[in-house]
Order: sequence, then C-alpha cells, then structure tokens
Amino acid sequence: MPASLVTFITHYGYFAIFGLVFLQELGIPNPVANELVLLFAGSLAYAGTLSFIGVFLSAILGDIIGTSILYFVFYHFGTRVFEKKPRWIPLSREKIEQLGRRVRTHGGWGVFIGRLLPFVRGYASVAAGLFCIKPRTFFTAVFSSALLWTGVYVILGSIFGK
Repeated sequence: MPASLVTFITHYGYFAIFGLVFLQELGIPNPVANELVLLFAGSLAYAGTLSFIGVFLSAILGDIIGTSILYFVFYHFGTRVFEKKPRWIPLSREKIEQLGRRVRTHGGWGVFIGRLLPFVRGYASVAAGLFCIKPRTFFTAVFSSALLWTGVYVILGSIFGK
C-alpha cells in the first residue's frame, strides 16, 4: 500500500475508510482495493489506533450508501442507457438479456453472492438496478453481504495485524 494512503487512513481514520469504500462502491477506482483498505484498517483496530466497531461501521456505511446510489441510478435510468446500446458496453443485446434473466431468477441471492465476489461487487448493483430487482430485496442482500464482507476483512486485518 502506498505510504501516502497509509498516512491518509491513519490521519483521517473512519472518514478515510468510509470515503475510500464509498467511492469504490460508486465505481470510482481507488489506488488500492477496498479489501486492502479494510485489512489495514483492521490492523489499526488491533493496534488500538482505531476501534473495531468504528472501522466496521464506517466501512459498512460506505459500502451500503455507495452501492445504493449506483443501484438507484441504474434502477431509474439504466434502461435509457441500454436502449441505444452504447459502443462502450462490451456485451451484445442478447448477452444483456440473458444476464437479466439470470439476475431476475436468482434475485436477492444473486445480488448477495455477487456482492461477495471481488470484481463482481459493483456489477451486481448495476445489474440489480438495471433489471429492476425490488429495492427491499436489494437492500436485504446488500446489508447482509456488507456485514459479511466487511466483517471478514476487518477481522482478518486484526488477526494479521499482530
């Protein structure tokens, strides 16, 4: 992890953790993956620099708020984007419809599993919004996956923080 990022997280603490997780969940790339941010934050919690609960809550809030914004953007405006099928979308219309059928079939479980897989996390929210998964189903899956995903990485950071 770059020294400047270590300094940023150490200096700004919970706000930095929230911000980095939030931005990446919005689809804005960070210099370092959220998994590494949470591992480092877990090690800071082990060292007593930050509290475990504070790290856990700031990461969960950043995750849920960021991914919910992404979901709602695609829930309300996604069909307009895909009506004309811009060239920057690498999938054919048939592939998009096939993906839509899968997302609708698996619903909340698909979102939950997708949110636990690195590199798929953001796309799960986009797909859920684009294919109009009900907000209640989405939020249940996102809240559950955020608890598990965040908890695992922060706990691992605490364990390896030794």
